[in-house]
Amino acid sequence: MALRCGIVGLPNVGKSTLFNCISSSKAQAANFPFCTIEPNIGSTTVPDRRLQVLTDICHPKRTIPATVEIVDIAGLVKGASHGEGLGNQFLANIRETDAILHVLRCFDDGNITHVEGTIDPVRDKETIDIELQIKDLETVTNRIAKVQKQAQTGGDKQARKALDLLLRYKEVLEQGRNAREVVPENPDEVRLSKEFCLLTCKPVLYVCNVDEASASTGNQYVEALREAVKYENAGIMVIAAKIESEIAELDDPQEREMFLAEIGLEESGVSRLIRAAYALLNLRTFFTAGADECRAWTIHVGDKAPQAAGVIHTDFEKGFIRAEVIRYDDFVALGSESACRAAGKMGSEGKDYEVQDGDIIHFLFNV
Repeated sequence: MALRCGIVGLPNVGKSTLFNCISSSKAQAANFPFCTIEPNIGSTTVPDRRLQVLTDICHPKRTIPATVEIVDIAGLVKGASHGEGLGNQFLANIRETDAILHVLRCFDDGNITHVEGTIDPVRDKETIDIELQIKDLETVTNRIAKVQKQAQTGGDKQARKALDLLLRYKEVLEQGRNAREVVPENPDEVRLSKEFCLLTCKPVLYVCNVDEASASTGNQYVEALREAVKYENAGIMVIAAKIESEIAELDDPQEREMFLAEIGLEESGVSRLIRAAYALLNLRTFFTAGADECRAWTIHVGDKAPQAAGVIHTDFEKGFIRAEVIRYDDFVALGSESACRAAGKMGSEGKDYEVQDGDIIHFLFNV
C-alpha cells in the first residue's frame, strides 16, 4: 500500500512549496491567495538506505522503493465551509488520504502576504480546524439522516451501530472538537470510522514552515504551536520549505548534502517528514529481495504474516501457507539467502507471526 497524505493550510503558508519539495510533480507557488486552483497530486519515493544495501548485495534486475502520494489543495480561509475562497470545494480530494499534513507559516517576510495580516500559527491552526470540523459535521449530519430511520424502525443492527457512532461524532464536533477524540470501542466501530472518512479523524502532522535561519532550531512561532498542541495525539516537525525546495532541485547528491549541512541539517526535510508520517501512522517496512527484484513494502505495526502477504497480492493472503523470514542484519552480515539458510538464520513463520520492521520475507502460498 502507498501512504497517501493530504496537505492543508491557509493560502501563502508554503503548501505548494512543500509539495514541490516532496513530490516529483511541480506545483505553482506564488505570492497571492488561491494560487492552487486544481488539486495537485504527486508522488515521491520513501527514502530507505536499507533498500540500497539489499540492491548492492542482490544485484537485481530492478529495485522498487515504497512510495508516498501527496495531494495539495487550494488554501482554506475562514468561512470556507460557507463558500469563502476555493479550498472547501476540494476537501473531497483529501477524504481518502491516510493522514493530514497541516502546514503552518512560522516565518516573517514582509514580501509575502498573509490573509490575516499577521503571523500567528496557533490562530491559523484553529481557523483550519474549525473549517474541517464544520465540513465533518455536515458529513455526519447527512449520514445520520440516512441511517436513523433504518436504525430506529427497520431493526437494522448495523445501522444502529453506525448511528451510535455518528451521534458521538456529532456531539464532539458541535463542541468545536476534532472527531479523532472519539475512540472506536470495537472492530465494527473501527471499520465504520474508516468508512465515514471524516477529515478530523485523520492523524495530523503539523508542519512548521520556517525561514532558513530557523531550519535546525525552530523559533518562537514553533514553540507557541508546540505548546498549543501538546495534548493532541499529533506529530510536529520543522522544515524550511523554500530553501529545501531549492536544494531538491540540485542534481548532485553531494551538493545537496553540502547545502543541508550549511543550514545545520544532516538529512533533508523530505526524509524527516516521511519518517514522521510513518511514525504517526504506525507503519513498518518489510522487503522482498532476490535476483529479479528488491522491493520495499509498507504495512501497519501489528500486521501478521498473511496481512503482509496480502499487500503483495490478495492471492498470497488467501492461500497463505508460511513465511520464510530473514532479519535484515543477518542478511547483510551473511550476504545471501542461501548463506542465511545454511546458518540457521531463516525462520519459518506461520499465520500468527507479527512482521517486524526490516524483515526480508519469502511467502509460500497455494490458491
